[in-house]
This record gives sequence, structure tokens and C-alpha cells, in this order.
Amino acid sequence: MSKPTLGVCYYPEHWPEERWESDAARMAEVGITYVRIGEFAWSKLEPRPGELDFGWMVRAMDTLGRHGLKVIVGTPTATPPRWMMDKHPDMVAVDANGRPRNFGSRRHYCFSHLGYREESARITRLLIEHVGQHPSLGGWQTDNEYGCHDTTCSYSEAARLGFRTWLKARYGSIDALNEAWGNIFWSMEYNDFDQIDLPLLTVTEPNPNATLDFRRYSSDQVAAFNKVQFDLLKAARPDLPVIHNFMGRFTAFDHFEVAKTLDVASWDSYPLGHLDVSDESAEVKAQFMRQGEPDAQGLQHDIYRAVGRGRWWIMEQQPGPVNWASYNPDPLPGMARLWAWEAFAHGAEVVSYFRWRQYHSAQEQMHAGLLRPDSEPAPAYHEAMQVSRELAATGIAGEARKARVAIVYDYESEWAWEVQPQAKGFSHHAHVRAAYVPLRKRGVDVDILSAQTDTFEGYDLVIIPALFAWNDKLRTAIANYEGHLLIGPRTGSKTGNFTIPQALAPDLPRNMLDARVVRVDSTNPAIEVSVRGGGAVRHWRERLETRAAVELEDVEGFPVLVSQGKLFYLAASGDRALMQRVIDRMLDEADLPTLNLPAGVRCRVRDGFRVYFNYGSTSATLTRADDETEYVVGSESMGPAGVTVARLAKAG
Repeated sequence: MSKPTLGVCYYPEHWPEERWESDAARMAEVGITYVRIGEFAWSKLEPRPGELDFGWMVRAMDTLGRHGLKVIVGTPTATPPRWMMDKHPDMVAVDANGRPRNFGSRRHYCFSHLGYREESARITRLLIEHVGQHPSLGGWQTDNEYGCHDTTCSYSEAARLGFRTWLKARYGSIDALNEAWGNIFWSMEYNDFDQIDLPLLTVTEPNPNATLDFRRYSSDQVAAFNKVQFDLLKAARPDLPVIHNFMGRFTAFDHFEVAKTLDVASWDSYPLGHLDVSDESAEVKAQFMRQGEPDAQGLQHDIYRAVGRGRWWIMEQQPGPVNWASYNPDPLPGMARLWAWEAFAHGAEVVSYFRWRQYHSAQEQMHAGLLRPDSEPAPAYHEAMQVSRELAATGIAGEARKARVAIVYDYESEWAWEVQPQAKGFSHHAHVRAAYVPLRKRGVDVDILSAQTDTFEGYDLVIIPALFAWNDKLRTAIANYEGHLLIGPRTGSKTGNFTIPQALAPDLPRNMLDARVVRVDSTNPAIEVSVRGGGAVRHWRERLETRAAVELEDVEGFPVLVSQGKLFYLAASGDRALMQRVIDRMLDEADLPTLNLPAGVRCRVRDGFRVYFNYGSTSATLTRADDETEYVVGSESMGPAGVTVARLAKAG
């Protein structure tokens, strides 16, 4: 793996050409290596059908290359020009109310539209033809932020026809579909695939099986769309990486599936904007409004390290205030540095700031860059330069250390609990996060695993929270696993066809876990039931019939945590105190080392270094761990937004 480095997003088409040279020189001075261009430039590359102008892009790449910069060229398919809609008037996405999306912003296409898919292939071929052999070309980005603005699921005519074809391939016969969907209920049976419509505008909720299958179909269209571009780009330049910039918490499609046709997964990190639009409490938002919530970025970093099979970038890192949240505060001084160091600690190859210069017009004119609109440095300019110097001084280069704890993350489970939550707000992601946070508070590194994992080898503790349905690979992994396993709640409560399993949840053999969920209790999250010894259950409780050992129970006498050997089942959603208690118990059971971290401080190990970052608004003092030899960046005293890098003793 190459040494971690910095990047920036640049839009040469926004600025006079005579400014490009000085921009490139200043980028090199900051310590930037990669520059992303072109992902929104279709109307500049092809202002009218067949009228091409790639000369400006070539000249921009020439200029950047003269200063030693490598260029990531984005395919411009997230912003089809206006004339494209005249050519394909039915290509636009249609929302869940049956309304077509209009021109005037971005992402206004439907993934199912095969005509537009071919247009995306055509512009990709043209990019390859004109810049594919340019000496400064360092890689490609496909499209931009798939799924952003609620655009994964489109209820268009193209989607309706595509969904029918997909269903026929999946089920083979209409009788098999009726059986799988349980269509005898409410007399919903079909006689032919051509009778099936999209699951929208029904009188009451549509069949959950139909809705989940449509979510699966829509996810597959994103993967198919990406594959078209990937295949062309890799055939032309097999030596260059193909990347996509995912959006964290945009879970409407399976990022693992899309990444099967990527070399590198990247994601766009906007800690303050994401906190503002999150469901965090008002107290948390006020406490971390200028830093971001301490574990939000770490979890996404670990997800995309898994999605990218170890290779991942930050393609867009927030440098200052954004423009799209309800409130857009200025980051605490030092956060643009901290966020970059945190990403590198979790294994990022590149952290690329969005953007070089704040633009003076249009929708994102209030979105900060490394430069102000008048080209004077914004605060993040100097912080990026500091990160570049510190990276060079430490020599950090290798991969993030493999963790001893893993959590299974599953996009399909997120869809399923949105389709039929049974408790408003119940989500797979929230339960993953509820397990992740207490681990990070103890300084424990975490790996994320796909639900298609067939082995847990190398892990001392694996956690599977709120998994919709088991699959054969996971069953194999569990059957062969000798470490500690924490499952629940709601895991295995459905089959893949969205039915209750005959054996009931958690649908495991009784020799693994002699416990069955016989009743569920979903309540307003404000209502809590105390657990004996500390903490409380809230939002979701399960009534268990069990012969397993009861480890924890609530004050009403219902089991909360049960165990059988090394397998533990958590039968409720817990508050933070309960989840910390449960995770601490699992860490103790698995005999895993922990760290004594000050409040607001997190850390991660990479390449023989432990990187600490202080999300708190007050100073913190570290206690040097037994395996640390010296501090190479910072010290044991960490100010707000502080970063400290400790060198670890060599093993053996």
C-alpha cells in the first residue's frame, strides 16, 4: 500500500484558465497529490449532442501534471445535460408519489432506463478516448454519490418493466412468486408477471415482500449501472483504480454489491452536516455541533474499509461550513486536521478535501473550500498543509491493523426494517452503532463484515445485531466459529421471503441456543424498563422461552441477555448504559484488552502507530498504554480537536 496522502476536488471549468497554473502550484505547496475533476462537467464536454470539447480538460490535466499532481477523472453521469432529456424524455427518475423529477439540479436519471445507461457508456468511452492515456491520469471515479437525494428507487415505466423481468428471473413462475409473497392474504394473487405493478400508491401498506423485492431490484440496478462504466474503464486502463464516492448512511442500495466492480471504495465525509440532519438528541447536537459526533465518522470509515476490501479513500472531506443542513456551523479550529488523521488511522489511502475554492454562484455557493471565493486561504488550507507535513514526518504507510472484534453490517436488513419496522424508528444501522460506540469508548478497534461472510476466523468476538434473515454463508460461519458471539435483538426473526421462520427467532439450532422469541413488545422510545444492576431496555423487548443461562434481566423479570457457552443473545434494544454494560461483559468474556480513554477521545491503530483524536470541547490527558514507546505527533495533553500519534513497540 502506498503512503497516505491528500487530495482535493477542483472544478477548472468554474475558473478562468489563466488561474489554473497558480492553483496547481498552490495545491502542490499544500502537499496535495490527487485532484478530482470532471464529475459534473457533461455540458462543458458535450454542450450539444455530438458536439465535443475535451480540449479544456486536457489543458487542465496538463497544468496539474506540470506540478506533479495526479488527476482522478469523474464520469459526468450524475448531471446529464438538458438536451439529454429532450433525447430521452422518459429517462428521469419518478418519486414514490408518481411525480417525475425535473431538470435543474442533479441526479435526475432513473437507473432502470437502458437508453440512459447506454448514454453513460458512450460518454465514458469518449472520456477514455480523449484523456485515457494522459500522463497525469491517476484513476477514475464513476458517477457521483449514487443514491443521494433519495434517487435509488425510481417508480418509472422503465423500472416497472425491469422489475417484472427481474421477478420472473428470480421466481421462475407466477405460482412460485405468489407462494413466496404470501399473496393468498387479502386476495393479492397474480395470474401473470405482467400484472405486477410497482409497490406505490396502494390504499394501505403494500405487501412487504413486494416492497423488499423492489428494494433488492433497485439496488441491483445501481450495481448494473456501475458495472457498465467499470468494465469500460478497466478494459482501457487496467493499471488505474476505479473508485466511487459513496455517501455514508445512504443505505438504499447494497454498497458491498456495487463495490464488486470497483477497485477502491470512497465516501464523502461531512461530520457537521451529517450530525445536523441525524436523529441524534438535541443535547448531542449542541455538544458536538462544531466537531461532529465522535463515533459517526469512525463507523463509516470501518464500513467502507470493508466495502472496498481493504482499499478506501475519503473523496470529499468537509473543510468548513457546508450549505445543505438546517444549520451550518463553522468547525472547531483543528477539526479539518483531526478528521483527516482519523481517516488515515482507520486505513484511508487518500483524504481529499471538498473543495479547492468556494464557488461564488449556484446551489453550493455557501459551501466552504480550502480557499475563500477571493482565493485567500480559509482555515482548512493551513490545517491540510499541517497534515501533509505530519504524515511525512511520521512515515506512516501500512494498513489499518486487523481488529479482534467484528460487527456484521447488512444493507438488506436496513431495508427490511424500513419496510415493516413494527417499532417506528427501528433500524439495523442504529443497532450496529449501539454496539460499535461502547467498543470505541474502550479503545477497541473494530472491523465490519458483510452479511455474506462465510468465516469469522481470526476474531475473538463477533457481533450480529438486528439481522433480518440468516443465509447459508452466515450459518456456516457460526457453525465453525470458536470465539464469542453476541446476537440480537430481532436477528433471524424473518426468512429471506419476509415470513416468520417455523422455529421462530433467532432461528438457531437448540444445541447452539435454547431460546425462542414468543412475543415482542415495541414501545415509544421514551418509555424505559430498568435492568437489574444498571441500564434500561427501550423501544424493543422480546419475551423469551429459554433454558439458556440468564445473564441479565429487567425489573419485570424478563430475560435481557442469555448465554449458552460462548453464544450470547440480547433480547432488547438498550440505552447507552445497558449497551456499555453488555459490551464490557463481552470484552471481559473474550479476554480482550481495553484502554482508559478520556471522555470524547477515540483512537485507532495503523502501521505500528496508535492515533488519538479528541472530539471533546475541553482538554484531555492521555494515559500512555503499555505498548506505546513515544509520542511522534502531539503529547499526552490534548487540546480540543487535538491529535496525538503514539509509536507502538514492535511485536516480538
